[in-house]
Amino acid sequence: MTPRKFQGPIVDVWANLPGLGAAIPEVARLFAYSHSDPEIADKKRTPDEVIALMDEAGITYACMSAWSRPGKMIFSNEEVAQYTRAYPNRILGLAAVDLHNPVEAVKELEHYVKVEGFVGLRVVPWLWNLPPTDAHYWPLFVKCIELDIPFLTQVGHTAPACPSEVGRPIPYIDTIALKFPDLKIIMGHIGYPWAAETVAVAWKHKNVYIDTSAWSPKYYAPEFVHFANTTGREKVMFGTNFPQLGWKACVDRVNEYLVDTKGGFRENSIKDFMGGNAIRVLKLPPVNLDKPKSNL
Repeated sequence: MTPRKFQGPIVDVWANLPGLGAAIPEVARLFAYSHSDPEIADKKRTPDEVIALMDEAGITYACMSAWSRPGKMIFSNEEVAQYTRAYPNRILGLAAVDLHNPVEAVKELEHYVKVEGFVGLRVVPWLWNLPPTDAHYWPLFVKCIELDIPFLTQVGHTAPACPSEVGRPIPYIDTIALKFPDLKIIMGHIGYPWAAETVAVAWKHKNVYIDTSAWSPKYYAPEFVHFANTTGREKVMFGTNFPQLGWKACVDRVNEYLVDTKGGFRENSIKDFMGGNAIRVLKLPPVNLDKPKSNL
C-alpha cells in the first residue's frame, strides 16, 4: 500500500548554502560519513536552482544560515542575503557572527535582522570550541531577546573530528535557558547520544525546542518521536542540514517512516513538526497553499 503523504506547510529550520561540503574540511568529513550526494552537497547553486530543489520536495520555507569560524567567515551574511532577497517569501536568513568580537557581532546581527529580515542567529559551538555558557555568547543572547528571534545551536556529538563536549544539552543549554528564560533556543541535530537529555531540557523550559537537522527521518531517536507525540508536540521542528541531506530524500523518508506507520508521528503531531511550530516560533509569513510554491 502506498503511504499517505503529508499535506501541509514544510519548514526546514536548519539549512545551509549549497557548496557547504566543499567549503569546510570538517563538514566534508561529515558529508562523507553520511553518504551525501556530491551533486547536492558540493555544487554551488543559484537562488533559482535552490527554489527548484525546494519545490521538488514540497518545502515551503528554508531557513538558510551563514557560517563563521575563528578568524574567517566561511559563508557571509551578505552571501545568504543574496538568496533571501531573490526569494524573500521562501528563503529566510539565519545570521552567523564572529564570537570573538562581540560588539561588532551584536551590530551585525541587528543589521541583518532589522534591514535584511533575517529570522534567527545560529552558532555552531564545535567550530569555536566554546559552549553556549561562555561569556562571548551572552551579549548576543540579550540582543536575540530584544529582537525576538531564536538562537539556533548544535547539540550532540560531532561527526566532524572536533570535541563533542560543547554540544551537551546538560549542562550547557539547561544553564543558559535558566539564565535567559526569555531566549528562544532551538537545539539542532536531536542531540545523539544525549537525545534523552535534549528531550528533558526542551520539556523543562518553555522557550526551548528541538530540530532534526542532520538526521534522516529513518533514524530519529525513539525518545524524540515519543516526545513529539506527547508533551513535546509544540516543541519539535523539521530540519535537514541541507545540503548534507537532500530535501526530497528527507521529505520522502518522513512520508515512508513517520506518516501512518507504527512508531511514527500522530496526525496532529506531524503538522506541528513539519511546519506549524516553526512558523509560530520564527514568526514566518502565513502560508497560502493554493498559490504556486514560488509565489507563497
